[in-house]
Amino acid sequence: MLVELFAVMAPVLAGAGLGFVWVRRGHPYPIEFVTRLVFNIGTPSLVLASLAGASIDAHTFGRTMLATALVISLMGVAAFAMARLLRRDWRVILAPMMYPNTGNMGLPVVLYAFGSAGFAYGITVMVTVSLFQFTIGAMLSSQGNPLKTLVKTPTVYAILISMTLLLTDTALPAWIANTVDLMSGFTVPLMLITLGVSLASIQVKSLRSGLGFTLLRIPLAAGTAWVVAGLLGLPPLAQSILVVQMCMPVAVFNYLFAQRAQREPAYVASLVFCSTLLALFYLPALLALMM
Repeated sequence: MLVELFAVMAPVLAGAGLGFVWVRRGHPYPIEFVTRLVFNIGTPSLVLASLAGASIDAHTFGRTMLATALVISLMGVAAFAMARLLRRDWRVILAPMMYPNTGNMGLPVVLYAFGSAGFAYGITVMVTVSLFQFTIGAMLSSQGNPLKTLVKTPTVYAILISMTLLLTDTALPAWIANTVDLMSGFTVPLMLITLGVSLASIQVKSLRSGLGFTLLRIPLAAGTAWVVAGLLGLPPLAQSILVVQMCMPVAVFNYLFAQRAQREPAYVASLVFCSTLLALFYLPALLALMM
C-alpha cells in the first residue's frame, strides 16, 4: 500500500522540488503571471476535463454533496479556534482547514483504494470542495469587491457547467473535450512548481507550525466527516470515502489564493508541504482502517 501511495505523491514532491531548486539556483520565476494563468485558464480547463466524463446518479450526488458541504462548513467554524491556538490570522488558516487536496491527489487514492464503485463518491466530494473553494475562497482572497471577483472567476462557471453535465449525463462535444484536456495539462505542474518556489523561502519555524497544524487538522477532519456521514445515513462506502477525502493534505490551490491575496503565502506553502509529507505516514493507516 505504501508503494502505491508514494507513486501518487511522488509527482507532488517532484514538482515542488523542481521549483525549489529552480529559484535556489538563482533563476527568475514570474509568480504573479503563473498564478493568473493557472486561475483564469488552467483551472477551468482542469475542472471540465476531470468532471465532464464522470458518471453519477442525482440521488447519490445530492446526499454526498450535502455531507461534504456540512463537513467543510464545520471545519470552517473550527478554523477560528485553530487560528487562536496557532496565533495566526483566521483568514490565513480558514482555507487550509476547509479545502483538502481532493482532486489530483484524492481521486487517485480513492480509485486505488476503493475501485470504480467508490470513484463516483470521490468525484462528488471533489466537486463540492471545488465549488466552495472557488466561490467563498475567491471572495475571501479578493482585495477589492468580493462579488465582482466571484463573477469574474472562470472556474465557478466551469464547475456549474460540469455539474450540469454530470446530472444530465451529457458529454462535451469532442472538439471542446480535446481542447480543455490539452489546456488542463499545464495546470497541476505549474501549481506544484510555484509551490516549490515559495518553499525556498520558508523558515524552520514555519515548518514546525505546519507539522503542528497537520497533526491537529487530520483527526478533527476524520472525526467530523465520520459523524456527519453517520448522521445523514450515507452508505458505508460513501462514509469511508468522505473521511479519506477530507483527510487529504492541504490543497495547493490554497497557496495560490494566499499568493493572490498576499496573506502569508510562505506560511500557507509550509502547510501544504508538511501535510503532503505527513500523508505518506498517516494515509496508509487511515486507508487500512476505512477499507
